[in-house]
Amino acid sequence: MAIFKGAGVAIVTPMKENLEVNYDKLEELIDFQINEGTDSIIITGTTGESSTLTMEEHKEVIEAAVRFTGHRVPVVAGTGSNCTRTAIQLSKEAEEAGADGLLIVTPYYNKATQAGLIGHYTQIANEVKLPIIMYNVPGRTGCNILPETAAYLNKNVENIVGLKEATGNVSQAAKTMYLTDGKLDMYSGEDGIVVPLLAIGAVGVISVWSNIAPKQVHDMCMKFFEGDVAGAAKMQLKAEPLVDALFCEVNPIPVKKALNLMGMDVGPVRAPLSEMEEAHVKKMSEVMKAYGLKLA
Repeated sequence: MAIFKGAGVAIVTPMKENLEVNYDKLEELIDFQINEGTDSIIITGTTGESSTLTMEEHKEVIEAAVRFTGHRVPVVAGTGSNCTRTAIQLSKEAEEAGADGLLIVTPYYNKATQAGLIGHYTQIANEVKLPIIMYNVPGRTGCNILPETAAYLNKNVENIVGLKEATGNVSQAAKTMYLTDGKLDMYSGEDGIVVPLLAIGAVGVISVWSNIAPKQVHDMCMKFFEGDVAGAAKMQLKAEPLVDALFCEVNPIPVKKALNLMGMDVGPVRAPLSEMEEAHVKKMSEVMKAYGLKLA
């Protein structure tokens, strides 16, 4: 059984103006997400600025998310690293904190061969019991999990159950599903092609868009699962300008700004990320209003 099915939010990590983690606001955001129908909370991922959290903060943020969620929906913790030993440590801490699953990005900067990826994921999986979703985002990492590698890991390592597919390559995703006999739990990592990936067997999305429109993303997935493919496609296409705006600068700069425009007060991004350019803010504000979102 999949860790979750439907819309998982790649939730932001709210910050105070002094750049400390704002735990009170994180609790508010999690309650908002669950009340609006989100099917899973994905914490300490790319959107959660995991790369600039300290090891201590990383652990504390996961613990807080588990506590705030209170078993209402699954919590999936991002525990990837370009160091296998660090990823193991982070994964063990997330398991101890009570997370329901792990999202583990490929090694970045130092990259890895396909044999290295098999070793990396296998070593991590052998140290924990939680189900693991591999995260393939070569645009950020410079490292691509090839379909044959994903299939090998899914078939040979019991708790490697899923893949967050963020290559933007539907053909590669289809080959991965073919090689895993459709048994891999694939999640779209690209908000712009959720419905196309659902059509080839994906079970949901790990979404940036869900931060600001959780009900819509959940409902789009449910429409597809209920057989209303045309309705789901209509919702996907309606959101295209909004999704485009959310990625006009590097994630999570735009989505944090969007939440602040909605009065959610999630605070600034940590360096080396910078605040959104005013021209982009103006355009995104217009797109958000056209989509039907209320700005503060």
